Amino acid sequence: MNGAQFPPLFSGLVTAGADPFRVACEEATKGCDAGLVTYDIAPDRLRAAIVFAPEISLRDAMVMLPVCGVGFQNAFGALAPPEVSVHLDWNGGLRLNGARCGMLQAAAAPGDPDSAPDWLVIGLDLTLWSDQEETGTTPDITSLSAEGCGEVDPVELLEAWVRHTLVWINRWDDEGVKPVHNEWTGLAHGIGDPITLQGKTGTYRGIDETFGLLLQQEDGSTIIPLTSTLRKMP
Repeated sequence: MNGAQFPPLFSGLVTAGADPFRVACEEATKGCDAGLVTYDIAPDRLRAAIVFAPEISLRDAMVMLPVCGVGFQNAFGALAPPEVSVHLDWNGGLRLNGARCGMLQAAAAPGDPDSAPDWLVIGLDLTLWSDQEETGTTPDITSLSAEGCGEVDPVELLEAWVRHTLVWINRWDDEGVKPVHNEWTGLAHGIGDPITLQGKTGTYRGIDETFGLLLQQEDGSTIIPLTSTLRKMP
């Protein structure tokens, strides 16, 4: 496999079977430059992560999770058959034609929402092929090949994800959060539906300006901050 090619200011690191998300967090802790892309491509799975170094509060910097989601949808849409739809779960889940096919996840340090973190890592984990496809026992879980996207080249998809994510980072930098908010909301899965998150059940009404989830319950509304989805890295 040839190494993936990334835009200027991004650099690639093949993790050779190691978890790219964990490797990215380790490299960020050591003080690597922002823009490092760690990745591992197996026949059945594409995993990658991007290191960011935000200069804003972690609460505001969490916009990188939906930015990476929109970047993925744009990248996938450019490479996959037009009839395949991509939608985004609030907590990072990626859906093809309504079924989960992967996820985005985030980690940061320090984890204080009101302070700028030293680093923020967004990871991508995508199922390319699964032996569960033919059984029909997991209708809510799918893969690229099961949705007719087996011809999508994972290296091209990884490269496109980084490129399209960069486009949205630049747009967010120039225009603020509103375009990201609008684009992401149009791709969101489950708005208006019942949802249970972090032990709370209610109706998913949408997101606030920092992508906190608006949960309508019988006794009123609550906001679940996007920072609550951060992974704790040991």
